[in-house]
Amino acid sequence: SFKQEKDPKFWNTWAQQTLKNALSLQTLNQNKAKNLIFFLGDGMGVPTVTAARILKGQLSGQSGEETQLEMDKFPFVSLAKTYNTNAQVADSAGTATAFLCGVKANEGTVGVSAAAVRSQCNTTKGNEVTSILKWAKDAGKSVGLVTTTRVNHATPSASYAHSVDRDWLSDSAMPAEAVQDGCKDIARQLFENIPDINVIMGGGRKYMFPKNQVDVEYPDTAKYSGTRKDGRNLVGEWIEKMENKNGHYVWNKKQLLSLNPNNVDYLLGLFEPEDMTYDLERNPETDPSLTEMVEVAIKILKKNPNGFYLLVEGGRIDHGHHEGKAKQALYEAVEMDRAISRAGLMTSIHDTLTIVTADHSHVFNFGGYTHRGNTIFGLAPAVSDVDQKPFTAILYGNGPGYKLVNGGRENVSENNYQAQAAVPLSMETHGGEDVAVFAKGPMAHLLHGVHEQNYIPHVMAYASCIGQNRQHCAGHNQGSRLRPALPSIAALFTLIRLLF
Repeated sequence: SFKQEKDPKFWNTWAQQTLKNALSLQTLNQNKAKNLIFFLGDGMGVPTVTAARILKGQLSGQSGEETQLEMDKFPFVSLAKTYNTNAQVADSAGTATAFLCGVKANEGTVGVSAAAVRSQCNTTKGNEVTSILKWAKDAGKSVGLVTTTRVNHATPSASYAHSVDRDWLSDSAMPAEAVQDGCKDIARQLFENIPDINVIMGGGRKYMFPKNQVDVEYPDTAKYSGTRKDGRNLVGEWIEKMENKNGHYVWNKKQLLSLNPNNVDYLLGLFEPEDMTYDLERNPETDPSLTEMVEVAIKILKKNPNGFYLLVEGGRIDHGHHEGKAKQALYEAVEMDRAISRAGLMTSIHDTLTIVTADHSHVFNFGGYTHRGNTIFGLAPAVSDVDQKPFTAILYGNGPGYKLVNGGRENVSENNYQAQAAVPLSMETHGGEDVAVFAKGPMAHLLHGVHEQNYIPHVMAYASCIGQNRQHCAGHNQGSRLRPALPSIAALFTLIRLLF
């Protein structure tokens, strides 16, 4: 139905409507943010956002380019610079420390400043930095984290852990020396550092159980058995501790969806031994989707009259790209967009600041002068004028898709097809360019222009009157407007000078 697009009136009317909406934004939302929701698409660079938009549209029978993702509807968009203190192209640990703790850090480290050195246990002490999850908890809010990776993976772990190595997932993954020097593995820190995190959902069961204890879901698969050398059963300890606190542990979708959120104050959901499965391969009978997890999380968290903070990670967008499997990555991004939509329906922009961003990009792109509505996973319309062979629109700068093709090309339609890459690597790398930050709700306009990534949690804290600068909040009730305190003090001094 491109007929209407041939009429200039179509584009002019659309633009005028957009202009009208833009003008209404001049009245900035300066309410106090009761709730904070942070969506992190791991590896979701701008090309991934564009491609996911096209895919989402094509999945609903449109050509896709003109589709609006839920994040596209957010009124404020800025760019974040993603470099780590010691890396031009960042990793997920150093970036998570930036956008959760407000401090840039070295790659591979979580919840510690750049004074900490990766893998050197004795550089941890004194260099710990706290996250916005902790600031919100200390302010009396309910807090939660939901991810499609392991709950002790890089992104969520910067919320609660202080570790000089993102790979210290359980004590068996640590050098003996680090354990002797008193460093704790990340799984243990999840349960010990910030008591009473209200909602924890994702994968990662095997890091919580004693070595060789078989997994509840895959008893016959040795690699999914417990990994803990210290013999502790962290899940059992959590269940015991939460016995009289309306705490529930679940490990499958049926258990999760049978809970009545009104009777749940604490929820631990570990749905896989490692990362959760890709959405394209998910068993809808046994594994919840990201959207389903987010819905339950918000129902539990929003019972708190002081509001809540929730981190949601679409963590496997990144994994799809690393494997050169663009189809997996883009379906993960579309699922995260569904979760953003669901969260939007359950909250209000009047009292909830929602931010959507990525930790870093990937060397993923699509091009080749494809025609309008070309399947995002399809071929460019013409063959190469150099080697006369066809090529896909999606290409990677490096990664496992590097192949010297003799004659034919692989079938492009299957889920795990690896798009062609220029440089052979077993794992494709992150990209170094800025990522988009989408914001809506109270004080969302503070995310504008180009910023360092560590600025983001400072905005969230300012908007919700938690963390370090709260002087602008004095005497403000919920739903009231935030006004910077400084101009009024300046006005007072001027008045005093005039009077005397």
